[in-house]
Amino acid sequence: MAAADYLFTSESVSEGHPDKVCDRISDEVVDLLLGEYPEARVACETLATTNRVVIAGEVRPGPESKIDNELIAHTARQAIKAIGYEQPGFHWHEARIEVLLHEQSPDIAQGVDADKAKDKDEGAGDQGIMFGYACDETPELMPAPILYAHRILRLMAEDRHAGKLPELGPDAKSQVTLRYVDGRPVEVTSIVVSTQHGEQVSQARVHEIAKAYARRVLPAAWLTEKTEFFINPTGKFVVGGPDGDAGLTGRKIIVDTYGGAAPHGGGAFSGKDPTKVDRSAAYAARYLAKNVVAAGLARRCVIQLAYAIGVARPLSIYVDTYGTGEVDEVRLGTLLNEIMNLSPRGIREHLKLNRPIYARTAAYGHFGREPDAEGGFSWEKTDLVDALRRSFN
Repeated sequence: MAAADYLFTSESVSEGHPDKVCDRISDEVVDLLLGEYPEARVACETLATTNRVVIAGEVRPGPESKIDNELIAHTARQAIKAIGYEQPGFHWHEARIEVLLHEQSPDIAQGVDADKAKDKDEGAGDQGIMFGYACDETPELMPAPILYAHRILRLMAEDRHAGKLPELGPDAKSQVTLRYVDGRPVEVTSIVVSTQHGEQVSQARVHEIAKAYARRVLPAAWLTEKTEFFINPTGKFVVGGPDGDAGLTGRKIIVDTYGGAAPHGGGAFSGKDPTKVDRSAAYAARYLAKNVVAAGLARRCVIQLAYAIGVARPLSIYVDTYGTGEVDEVRLGTLLNEIMNLSPRGIREHLKLNRPIYARTAAYGHFGREPDAEGGFSWEKTDLVDALRRSFN
């Protein structure tokens, strides 16, 4: 049985973190190709270091595509500019960008493509296991530590972009530790914020800024005189982003999901089109878990889906409600498999994933976000609640 009283910590990183710069560029490439051709295939990886970006991977663009390496490099440059990098060691205009994308392997494509003559539906783009999770700790049905760690950095970034925080640079990290009593968060024991700043900005000013945003975000009742703040613990943080540390796509998978509060199958999301179940099935699993909790069928729910490359149907669906469920888990798993077509095509059609909606997911988490008018974060909808409640009376 899990402990009821414990401390739990989750971290977040900002859009200017080197790995997140790479996630953003890779997802901008996905959006660029899907915007031209919704059936495009993309597996795009990015490396960033001092004034250098390398974009590699495989793609299958649409017929007579007008997207070339020059446009991809321009798209990457504009992403770097939007994040805010204009420093000597990493500048959107000065960085050298190399594009090394090639055609998707025909051996992979034949497993994914549908074949009407053989009555074959589209198969999964890879093998793997994917997890989705939801809990009732927050209105967003997300674990509290990761939700608040994201929110601190996101608000700081919004105000930096709005010109309200000219002292700060794009690169930042946060970490939130909460005390749980009887399995519920009740107190913030520590907050860590490290943020890039200008050469002339004092650490006292950085402390003032970071503490103000932490207090603005976290529930006041959880902050006590014992709450510890660690702001830029190593001292000054002027050199940041890929100039301070190289970045790679897909290295922040726990930041992207549930902050360690739930299992992760291991596959990254960014840079992948929705035929890749690493991404689409993880979104589907979150969608189902969130609807289970929103329907009041459990206070916590994790769902695992498993796939084989080239095979349309999931090999298994596993549901665990951690002893908080109001219904039988086996029956619930069977119902979820009936209520949503969990083939790669079924997921993409149900959640409308063949759209250029992915660059917005690259920082501050793929989950716990509001669905938007353009179709982004469709997996955060709770439109299965009524059907689930009816099924269990």
